[in-house]
Amino acid sequence: MVVLHLVALALASSIVSSAASSKVSPPTELFSPLVTKKVLKTAQALSSPPQYPQYTDREEGDWIWFGADQWTAGFFPSTLYALHERVKLCGPRAGKASQWLSLGRAWSTGEIPLETHTGVGHDVGFISYPFMDELNVNPKNETAIEAVNAFAAHLAGRFSPIVGCTRSWDSADPTDFQVIIDNMMNLEVLFVSEALTGNHTLREIAISHADKTMVNHIRPDGGSFHVVDYNSTTGAVIRQRTSQGYADNSTWSRGESWGIYGFANMYKHTQKYDYLQTARKMAKYWIVNTPSDGITPWDFNAPLDPPRPADSSAAMIAANALLLLADQEHSILNATGASYYIKHAIQILSANTKLAWRPAWQSLLANGTVNNPQQNNLTGIVYGDYYFIKAGNELVSRGLAGC
Repeated sequence: MVVLHLVALALASSIVSSAASSKVSPPTELFSPLVTKKVLKTAQALSSPPQYPQYTDREEGDWIWFGADQWTAGFFPSTLYALHERVKLCGPRAGKASQWLSLGRAWSTGEIPLETHTGVGHDVGFISYPFMDELNVNPKNETAIEAVNAFAAHLAGRFSPIVGCTRSWDSADPTDFQVIIDNMMNLEVLFVSEALTGNHTLREIAISHADKTMVNHIRPDGGSFHVVDYNSTTGAVIRQRTSQGYADNSTWSRGESWGIYGFANMYKHTQKYDYLQTARKMAKYWIVNTPSDGITPWDFNAPLDPPRPADSSAAMIAANALLLLADQEHSILNATGASYYIKHAIQILSANTKLAWRPAWQSLLANGTVNNPQQNNLTGIVYGDYYFIKAGNELVSRGLAGC
């Protein structure tokens, strides 16, 4: 045991050393005083009934607000929990831990009615994020336990044993069972609820969903389909297509980032090697297809003329996904692989922060693409900001950045 511990310490040291010696350093904006200043100002605007920031306008960078029953509603409360975590990592320069925790709880409260009535469907996983954050602070918080278990039960209720997946979007045609790559991110709530309840069926649902997604969403080159339509009565694949990407056979970058993260997370929970291989394959696609300037495009296969918009939110998700993937490489003593993904995560953060950092906007970042087919682009996005802050925390916790 002592020998293994020393090996693990040596491996961790080599990863930090290798990452530190890379040519690109984490962007200083990750720890700018504007991060806490902007988020606090938004947090102090909590209304009754609550409205949640989702994305900004394109000119002034002011938040546009929506009611609680939106798939994005959990990201701003989770941003507040992320800053609570940052105080533990960085000290009082990140604010007061008690204030961030109080605000995170207050903003989460507006989501509690969604436990019994919501229109977000499979995205109960996303809206459960702040309640899972709360359990990391206080594992006995009954409000959080009830929320996580309710949202997990809702997601499990959308599972079809015939298809082998949880349904993403509802359809007017009941035989059209639509599954999107994003749904890989919602599986986390099933594992958290399993740990709380001992209900192992939740784990089995998550594994079945990931297995099907691995086969039918991921192409041989590591790119991904946004949507797969199944026949709900036979389980057969009807169509593989896009909804928010450029074309059915293209790779929408935010979907690709969800996939890298989701499969790395599935490996973390199951140690099933196929998931690690899939995360690696998708990460390779991302890295190989990123333009030389490092800017993440809205879709990797969209034409360059007219200029395709960037998506800073996809970049921030991907950076976190590669850090999570690095952790999985670390867990199997693959220091070279871990260092490789850390290096690329930092490169993604640096290039896209340089493009998108907006001191004058209410959001931290601009150049997000919400839905390009609907021409909703060049905005700040709440989940882009969340994953930007989370990336800073992840780097500090690994000794790869200072506050």
